[in-house]
Amino acid sequence: VVRSCVERMASKLPTAVVRQAIAEVLEESKEKKRNFVETIELQIGLKNYDTKKDKRFAGTVKLPHNPRPRMKVAILADAAHKSTAEGFNLPVFDVDALKKFNKQKKPIKKFAKSYDAFLASESIIKMIPRILGPGLNKAGKFPSLLAGGEDMLGKVEELQSTVKFQLKKVLCLSTAVGNVEMSEDECVKNTVLAVNFLVSLLKKHWQNVKSLHIKSTMGKPKRLY
Repeated sequence: VVRSCVERMASKLPTAVVRQAIAEVLEESKEKKRNFVETIELQIGLKNYDTKKDKRFAGTVKLPHNPRPRMKVAILADAAHKSTAEGFNLPVFDVDALKKFNKQKKPIKKFAKSYDAFLASESIIKMIPRILGPGLNKAGKFPSLLAGGEDMLGKVEELQSTVKFQLKKVLCLSTAVGNVEMSEDECVKNTVLAVNFLVSLLKKHWQNVKSLHIKSTMGKPKRLY
């Protein structure tokens, strides 16, 4: 699937163009070293879309290389998952800890803000609306399921590697496709896959793409398309 995506991409966006832009982003980040690891972001401008009339799209894709290893994921855990999470030094909350929020909106909102994503054991996920109310859902962070016996670290990495494209009211989208500690090859593969996945979601595919840029958190944008 990835290979056919790459081949289709070649006509509209040569891989060499992507490679050149990423090489520049990585080089510039080395020249101006920051005291944090900069994320590399893909920025997309769309055209010929009416956000009021056209169907809004949403889709997620797992990138081949983890672009956000520092993304904070908390585990809402049953007893077995709690001891596993503690063994891995992951932030973990059991039912008693969640009940302490007492359905208060402000603390729950703050809790949702403190983490980028959540994983929850099956028994816990069913209780969340009852214990926490709609807070996590409103924040767009309702937990993903962590099944019994599933590889917890693998699941955390899957969340960190999965990016979402969702059309809302504006015709601009952006998503993480890498970070400045990754290799050029890894960033290129992630960018190629992300662009092609997005294009597959669009009604008229490439005809809906106005512009594509890539940039690091503090760097200048580089035009791809």
